[in-house]
Order: sequence, then structure tokens, then C-alpha cells
Amino acid sequence: MNRTEEARIARTESVFRHVNERIAETVEQFEMDETLFVCECADAGCHHRVEVPLETYEEVRENPTRFIIADGHDEAGFERVVSKRRGFTIIEKLTRRLRTMVRQS
Repeated sequence: MNRTEEARIARTESVFRHVNERIAETVEQFEMDETLFVCECADAGCHHRVEVPLETYEEVRENPTRFIIADGHDEAGFERVVSKRRGFTIIEKLTRRLRTMVRQS
């Protein structure tokens, strides 16, 4: 994978993460326990939603190299599956350059 592709992936996932952070803020304001989050996969055209408990989302966000994605949306080679849960998957970036890019976004 080249630097341009890694930058595109990091940018796409960063956009989805920012959307989900706003969703999480709204969920907290309404004192809800879970909601539908946007899949944070590398596919800019992805429109999948994943139902995730707010507590789980916040735990994943503590590590900036981890993302919540829809089942089957992981990409071997630049990320690994950390955990499969009911209806969603938690992944982590593998390459040093990609890990640095997602931390900075």
C-alpha cells in the first residue's frame, strides 16, 4: 500500500469518526445507552450503521488506532480484527505510517 492510499484511508476513517463523535455527544445528552453509529471503515461510499453501546464506543475511542466497523468491512493487510461483537467488529490499524496518520487526524 502506498502513502497516497494510506492517506485516503486515514482521511475517510477520520471523517466517519468525527461524525460518530457528534452522535456520541447527542446520545450522552439524551442519556441513552446505545445508538446507531456510522461504520468507520475505509470505504468512503459505505453507508452501513452499527448498533453499539455508548460505553463500548467510548472504550474503542480511547485508542486512536481502533475503529468500529460493520462485520466484514475489515481490510487485511493494513488492519487487524481486535474483537468481533454482535453486529459489529473492532479493528486496529497495523502499519506504522497509517497508525501515525489516524492519530493525527
